[in-house]
Amino acid sequence: MTSGKREYVMATRESILKSIEDQQVEFVVLWFTDITGNVKSVTVPASRVADIIDFGLHFDGSSVEGYSRVAESDMVLSPDLNTFVVFPWDPSAEKTARLICTVHTPDGAPFIGDPRNVLAKVLSEAEALGYRFKTGMELEFYLFRHAKDAALLPLKPYDEASYFDISNDFGLSIRRKFMQTLEATGIRVDSSHHEIGSGQYEIDLDYAEALVSADQLLTARIALRTVAQRNDLHCTFMPRPSADLPGSGMHTHQSLHDLETDANVFADADHEYGLSETARYFLAGQLCHARAMCAVLAPLVNSYKRLLVSFEAPLYVTWAHVNRAGAALIRIPHIKPGKESHTRLELRCPDPSANPYLAIAVMLAAGLDGIRQKMPLPEAMEDTVLRRERSRMRQVEMLPKSLDEALDALSQDDVILKALGPYISDRYLAAKAQELEEYHHQITPWELERYLGRF
Repeated sequence: MTSGKREYVMATRESILKSIEDQQVEFVVLWFTDITGNVKSVTVPASRVADIIDFGLHFDGSSVEGYSRVAESDMVLSPDLNTFVVFPWDPSAEKTARLICTVHTPDGAPFIGDPRNVLAKVLSEAEALGYRFKTGMELEFYLFRHAKDAALLPLKPYDEASYFDISNDFGLSIRRKFMQTLEATGIRVDSSHHEIGSGQYEIDLDYAEALVSADQLLTARIALRTVAQRNDLHCTFMPRPSADLPGSGMHTHQSLHDLETDANVFADADHEYGLSETARYFLAGQLCHARAMCAVLAPLVNSYKRLLVSFEAPLYVTWAHVNRAGAALIRIPHIKPGKESHTRLELRCPDPSANPYLAIAVMLAAGLDGIRQKMPLPEAMEDTVLRRERSRMRQVEMLPKSLDEALDALSQDDVILKALGPYISDRYLAAKAQELEEYHHQITPWELERYLGRF
């Protein structure tokens, strides 16, 4: 995972219309997300794209999660031209392209309930301080076989391979298809390998500016599921699909860069950990707000069946160079001399079910608060320290053990609530409270197996 400068070609109205004509695109889908990160879309004939680029597309937002009351339902989709891509998997007769949109009100103001606008706002706060934020995600997921009746249960992992195993010929083939598809949609892939669980894979997305990174994660999840489906497999980003299998995370690498020079402001070759004062403040801010961030970074009831209990999932609000066994929240990757531009923080609690826009927004907001407040950084908790002094961990704060606990932490953290904004934070807390209520009303197979014959 590198953090060097990358150049991205800026799209224009003319270049998009030319691509549509040259590639004989028939349809264009306009994407946006609700507050929980579900992709919503409107499909239009390609002939309408020029008008939509100029004026946007009006739509009714009243039924979208967290968007609007019926009385305020009118919204406008404004496409980001740099997100134009032609889907590589459609047949020529149905050639379809995609544009990711931000949502505006009819008077042209950014809609405060749009997660993409939330990220853009926090990024502008970083720019006001002279920083550009970059991220790179390690995306883990499972592939399961479809049963003959097309049902998924009981779950059957695609293979029985483990960490870095070759798997089988088709396993290598499907990984290559994944990577080719992502590259065809403009997503640079750093690497890919088999993870520790049967049927579990990881694809590391290349480092990019934060908004680009969020857009690419959104696209990658759709692309991987589409390719899997067309190969009679089911791809899931559920954090812990089985108690018998390790959880899937989304370790996120982060760094701040000078707005003018693009220099990595986290780097300091003279510091013990290679971290500048700015990086140490940023790190301290993320530790301070970690428990509240979890409600956004690990947003499902199921997320907490990965955190604290699954293999290599973080347990404690700590940081270190090497602390996988102790499950530190933030790891500082070792950087070779001369590669200081790659200095970064690896945040290990996010999982792939998170809304990428809100997730990156709260990560950045927490770090910026650390910089503004010049927060002191607690001592690193390396594996060597833990082996000597296990009793010290009893005094260290732990990550939330449940979504209930994470939501409670979020509701009391003014910095993270402000980053989300009152509109989204209120609706996000309400949506997650409803999810919890529905979960608590369920009678699970575990309960039936344990209690039905005994009582």
